[in-house]
Amino acid sequence: MCCVVASVTPLAIDICCGLGGWTEGLLAESFDVIGFDIERHDYGTGGYPAQLVLQDVLTLHGSQFRDAALIVASPPCQEFSYMAMPWSRAKAIAAEYRSGARDVKKLTALFDACFRIQREAIEAAGHFIPLIVENVRGAQPWVGRARWAYGSFMLWGDVPALMPMEKRLAKQHIGSWSDYGKPGYVPFGFNREAEKAIKNNGGSWFNIGSPGQKELNRNPVHEGTKAGKDAFGGYGGGFGWDCSPMRRNSSKSNARKAASAAIAKIPLPLARHIAKSWKPVEVPF
Repeated sequence: MCCVVASVTPLAIDICCGLGGWTEGLLAESFDVIGFDIERHDYGTGGYPAQLVLQDVLTLHGSQFRDAALIVASPPCQEFSYMAMPWSRAKAIAAEYRSGARDVKKLTALFDACFRIQREAIEAAGHFIPLIVENVRGAQPWVGRARWAYGSFMLWGDVPALMPMEKRLAKQHIGSWSDYGKPGYVPFGFNREAEKAIKNNGGSWFNIGSPGQKELNRNPVHEGTKAGKDAFGGYGGGFGWDCSPMRRNSSKSNARKAASAAIAKIPLPLARHIAKSWKPVEVPF
């Protein structure tokens, strides 16, 4: 007896899709993907890899996605990240939200919209549709504790029971992050000569360039600044060194936008795992 298997390409919806980190993993696992964002993110890197709809996420209604097999989302994290910084202005903004001087509902509006969209999609479809929302650790005081962490990528929603462990380059190949900047430290995948670290021995990241500090490869032309490329291609772990695209370009430049987007992009192994976990099983009929 011949068994025929239904083969329908599943649909995934990528909300706040950015450069398409989620989408690349979904496409690799044979999903059709439609991405939604308020702007087109293309900084000379090729742009979004699937069908893109330019629309404010707050205006979306979940009934549009009744045919989706999976919804993923990465709401903007800049405000959450900033408030997690140890700067007086960042702490003051967080205090304003806690006191009610600023509206927390506005802060979490896009995050909350993702779960509203899921509820509306489920109601329209008449069956469960999973949702995975990604954001930063600093979002937790405002939206609740994440269900899983993949490095700095925090996940909320319908996180699968089995999740991959992040392969930490420093621990996997050279021991401890505490060795960062010490002689002989060679991060896996980086050229030590081209990517010299500049953390001062025994000091603080925030004191680099201050009087009395002894950085590696200090640049006398930029006295009092953080000079020299770090081991992450110059991004400075998110703070931004003078020689990095994050620091040497204006906030509106394509280079800086591309660098920022690349840092926030969902890792392919994580995206593929989520896609595999929620891919519908083909049923014989």
